[in-house]
Amino acid sequence: MRRRTRVLGAVFLCLSLPLLVALIEAVDFHLDNRNSASIVSSGERREYLLYVPESYHGTRPVPLVVSLHGGGIWPSFQRDLSGWNRVAEQHGFIVVYPAGLGAAWRVTRLGSNIMKDVRFISDLIDTLEKTYNVDPTRIYANGLSNGGGMTFVLSCTLADRVAAFGLVASAQMLPFDWCPDLRPVPLISFHGTDDELTPYEGGNTFVAPGGWEFPDVSEWTANWARRNRCRPDPTLSAVAPDVTRREYTGCDDDTAVVLYTIHGGGHTWPGSESMPEWFLGPTSQGVDASEQMWEFFQEHQLPM
Repeated sequence: MRRRTRVLGAVFLCLSLPLLVALIEAVDFHLDNRNSASIVSSGERREYLLYVPESYHGTRPVPLVVSLHGGGIWPSFQRDLSGWNRVAEQHGFIVVYPAGLGAAWRVTRLGSNIMKDVRFISDLIDTLEKTYNVDPTRIYANGLSNGGGMTFVLSCTLADRVAAFGLVASAQMLPFDWCPDLRPVPLISFHGTDDELTPYEGGNTFVAPGGWEFPDVSEWTANWARRNRCRPDPTLSAVAPDVTRREYTGCDDDTAVVLYTIHGGGHTWPGSESMPEWFLGPTSQGVDASEQMWEFFQEHQLPM
């Protein structure tokens, strides 16, 4: 009888272990991926994930980087794939990852909630400025895919608060002439030539609703250079065997425009090790997008 009880106990333990492991993994995933806090903006509860470097003591103002996730993902995914926490710890700035509603930013031609998302980012900056010693002249925004589309919107609506902007595999769902504020603003962008979700040469894909066609990336960048009243002839240079850098100079207010073309790159964040190649395509290690963005951001700040 005792032997039978021990056998049954062993069987029960073997059956329970996978469930216990799965439960522990689920708890760990929740703890690792939960957002830091929330605010109410435009009557909506909005969440965000925040990282403050160990070097922060509040005795001097520090920069703030706002990093926007792509459609269908969440702030902790953006944190992990971009590596912004690592860069923030190394250089001593705060980074925040806001959460879009329904895992997306409401950036479409027909969207009626675009300004609610803009208000959320503005309210979030206000909240962080009240809690931390943020340098108001050194606030920067960047985004992946759908988050890149939202970053373009911020460049047209919060250019008085955000000093420079970064795009990675950006999904632009609005025509360039939508922009209500065409003041010159600095831009750094990264895009792969083999991106099948937001094609480098433009066109329609399954992620574009209503037959919308994404713009050609080179043309979109040239439009931004015209916005900044740069010289029309960009400088080309090889950064790595698979990366070409195109820079527009002579822009108004020292607002450079830079495009990194990732030859053979997919819908990915260059330098990341956290993106599935089977779905999004290859990720280049020839350039670290976050490091390059930070170097670019440091060259630009708002006038006092």
